[in-house]
Parts: sequence; structure tokens; C-alpha cells
Amino acid sequence: MADNYLENKFEALRLRREKEAKARQAAWKKRMDAYRKKLEAEQKAISCQAESACESSSKAKGDSAAQE
Repeated sequence: MADNYLENKFEALRLRREKEAKARQAAWKKRMDAYRKKLEAEQKAISCQAESACESSSKAKGDSAAQE
């Protein structure tokens, strides 16, 4: 009976640890997905700002060339 009791306790411990590990992995994956999404949005915003800066400077150059 003692062996069966210990085996059951060990099995319950193993299952609890597996469940906790899966929960940690799921939480980590969720954080990484959110971080990647945030990083992508920031990069997109930076590229849009750079494009608009390039467009406005090229328009300004075009305007000054048209005035000459």
C-alpha cells in the first residue's frame, strides 16, 4: 500500500509539473506574439515616417526646381 501511495503522489506531482510547464510556455508564447506585433507596428510606423520624410523632401526639391 505504501508503494501505491507514493506512486500516486509522484504521478500527481509529475502531472502538476507538466501542466505548469505548459502554462509557462503558453504565457511566454503569448508575450512573444504581443512583442512581435508591437515591434512590427513600430517598424511600420518608422518606415512610414521615413517615406513621408523622403516624399516631402523630394516634393520640396521639386517645388524649388520648378520655381527656378
